[in-house]
Amino acid sequence: MKHLSEYRDKELAQKLIAAIRDQSKRPIRLMEVCGTHTVSIFRHGIRQVLPPTIQLISGPGCPVCVTATEEIDRAVKLARNPGVMITTFGDLVRVPGSQSSLQMERASGADVRMVYSTFDALKLARENQNKKVIFLAIGFETTAPTIAAAVLEAKLLGLENYFILSAHKLLPPALEVLLNSGDLNLQGFIYPGHVTTIIGTGAYEQVAEKYHLPGVVCGFEPVDILETILMLVRQIEQGQAKVEIQYKRGSSAIGNPKALNVLNRVFVPCDAPWRGLGTIPDSGLALRPEFRAFAAEDHFDLQVPPAQDHPGCACGEVLRGIKTPLQCLLFRTACRPDSPIGPCMVSTEGTCAAYFKYNE
Repeated sequence: MKHLSEYRDKELAQKLIAAIRDQSKRPIRLMEVCGTHTVSIFRHGIRQVLPPTIQLISGPGCPVCVTATEEIDRAVKLARNPGVMITTFGDLVRVPGSQSSLQMERASGADVRMVYSTFDALKLARENQNKKVIFLAIGFETTAPTIAAAVLEAKLLGLENYFILSAHKLLPPALEVLLNSGDLNLQGFIYPGHVTTIIGTGAYEQVAEKYHLPGVVCGFEPVDILETILMLVRQIEQGQAKVEIQYKRGSSAIGNPKALNVLNRVFVPCDAPWRGLGTIPDSGLALRPEFRAFAAEDHFDLQVPPAQDHPGCACGEVLRGIKTPLQCLLFRTACRPDSPIGPCMVSTEGTCAAYFKYNE
């Protein structure tokens, strides 16, 4: 409980809040690009204790949420193949596609199973040789190394019935798209601790230099977030634009070279569709030629009609930070956790889900 108690210390939190209020003189807008941060900010009431000069905006930090509708449609099409077992994380099962979801397909008889890791899917492939087991690989740089490791293991075992459908997303290219859109007037980024633990701070340094925009790599407890905001306020008030690490107990400037080596051994960057952001060059991951035997798209027909989102869903605008869930006409009416219209209400890290659960 050590890291819970010390990073939720009430007295320390009050001191940080007082320092933020004392030192924040100008209006600033900060964006967090991590779904865990979004939930933590709401759960602990961070927004309510900040001075009116500071506005926090939620960005595309939820991996389930940024998975494009066309990627869900492909997964649904795969699930309809006889002899196929779909394995995926729990949140993705409930995300609506254009006409269906994996949850609906499972109710109709498809073999769709929730797993906690890709190695669970690998185990299912070994135990069900009569099935073609497909793992829906989503997530940022945090999860990609583990999925790469599973592909290496599958090759070592000589498995011929294990495949992945890669819908991975790389965070740095999305930051460039956000900043070049002209929709946001940001003064700083709250950078994700988990992703940075893998990739380090190099990509953020380029953002700071090119856009003169400060950023701080942040932990996930309330004291972490408050200290990060204070560090950003100090930079902004002093006219600085550098990358700092608040989450030093988990992240470093160099990241995790071993994890990156595994990732880069198996995957190569490719263009990828993002919900709300469109197709971003070199923002996804595809299997390298020597591992294409495990690529679902090389073994199954994944052609689907153009994706169709619900016309009233504002999830795309929420992910870009140009709308809040409160500005969506479906929020709390047609779109609720028990009947989600968009993935931002499905995922436990989704902004809409956080607003629904914690926002007054």
